[in-house]
Amino acid sequence: MGDGRAPSRTLVRVQELHDAPLAPLTTFRLGGPAARLRTATTDDEVVAAVREADASGTPLLIVGGGSNLVIADEGFPGTALRIATRGFELTGTRLELAAGENWSDAVARTVDAGLAGVECLAGIPGSAGATPIQNVGAYGQEVSSTVTEVVAYDRHTGRTVTLPNAECGFAYRHSRFKADPSRYVVLRVRFQLEDAGGLSAPLKYAETARVLGVEPGDRVPAQTARETVLKLRAGKGMVLDPEDHDTWSAGSFFTNPVLDEAEFEAFTARVAERLGRDVAAPAFPAGEGRTKTSAAWLIDRAGFTKGYGTGPARISTKHTLALTNRGDATTADLLALAREVRDGVREAFGVTLVNEPVTVGCAL
Repeated sequence: MGDGRAPSRTLVRVQELHDAPLAPLTTFRLGGPAARLRTATTDDEVVAAVREADASGTPLLIVGGGSNLVIADEGFPGTALRIATRGFELTGTRLELAAGENWSDAVARTVDAGLAGVECLAGIPGSAGATPIQNVGAYGQEVSSTVTEVVAYDRHTGRTVTLPNAECGFAYRHSRFKADPSRYVVLRVRFQLEDAGGLSAPLKYAETARVLGVEPGDRVPAQTARETVLKLRAGKGMVLDPEDHDTWSAGSFFTNPVLDEAEFEAFTARVAERLGRDVAAPAFPAGEGRTKTSAAWLIDRAGFTKGYGTGPARISTKHTLALTNRGDATTADLLALAREVRDGVREAFGVTLVNEPVTVGCAL
């Protein structure tokens, strides 16, 4: 773990609002107000606000880009801290991002600089500080493959620490930071990218390679890879557009299930029983004795197709894995739909889906 520096004690002033709406700060556009909303634009302001909340015993909610939050209709009774720090520093192939930097914009800038490693993570909404928490991934890339260090404020020790990649506990859509969300507040993220002469990293995702007319493992111009991913994401409603309610979501609402050998055997038996022995469920190696399958496939085959629902919260018309707010939904509406989908998949296939977004003041 890093240098253990104590945070700056410089007097800082953090912008503050009371009884502040939180829904506009989330991509779902759902949730009630916070008793207090503070906005921090520097690392010192972040640390000062966290220290103040901890000293007073006030509940604290960290808000970045709001793309992975489901907030209760009742709101949040404590302090919501919006991290709006800025900082993009590129030195050769080394990149450091402040936690509040817009992730999609940062990806575009690395590609413009001719660097590879995160080009297939284009269009993912949210802030840079959230990427190591979720170990954000898409189209064959995960940030864990390029993150070298995470600088965070450790609320247990009251010090700023630097955690190398090996100490971040990265796993599929998981990390040390997600496992213990009350401990660390991410301040900065450092990456090691690749200078491949303007080419992408080797393509790992079959759909991307197919659309580009190449084989998995091939490289293409990084800009072409980025643009292709953006088009694929937009076609699935996964690129934010205020006019398109299919994007009023958190992207993929459920993670892809990872099953052990016994679970996968039972699952395949249920698939055969329900759909016929000639139907094979998607299956991808996920470590020794473990297999990952597709949540989107499960949802669709359990009868929850694109556009499913009659209320203000429905499945996206473009992608079965996205649950959406059609404009006037409540968090209760969203959770009711999520429970219906989760329970329907479990009844059909014996697999329990797990939500990817963080729930605040509510649960499935």
